[in-house]
Amino acid sequence: MKRTSLFAIALILLVASSACGGYTAVDAPESLATVPPDFAGKTNLLGPDASTAGGAIFKTDCASCHGNTGLGDGIAGKSMDPRPANLAALNKAVADDFLYWRISTGVEGTAMPAWHGLLDDQQIWQVIAFIRSLK
Repeated sequence: MKRTSLFAIALILLVASSACGGYTAVDAPESLATVPPDFAGKTNLLGPDASTAGGAIFKTDCASCHGNTGLGDGIAGKSMDPRPANLAALNKAVADDFLYWRISTGVEGTAMPAWHGLLDDQQIWQVIAFIRSLK
C-alpha cells in the first residue's frame, strides 16, 4: 500500500511539473530583478513605427528561442532550462529600462546572451518597440 501511495504521489508531481514546464521567472513579476542604476530610467524614444524594424531583428535573432509571438515557445527554446521568457507577459510587467538592461547584458544563469555590441542601441530600442507590440 505504501509503495502504491508513493508511486501515485511521484506520478502526480511529475505530471504537475510537466504541466508547468513553460513557467519562467518572468511570468511572476514579483520575482523580477531590480534594474541596475546604469540602466534605471532609460526610455525608448523611438515611436511605435520602430516596431517594424524591430520585428525584422526579432525574427532573425530572437524568435528561435522566444517564438514568433514572444511566448517563449521558439523551437530552440523548447530544450532550454530555464525556458526563454514569455515576452508578451513580461511586456506588461516591466518598463523600458528593464527590457533594455536584459537585452543589452543578457541574463545570467540562462541562455539569454548579451546583445550589446552585436546590436547597436537603436536596434535594441527597435526590438523593444516590437516587444511592446506583442499581445
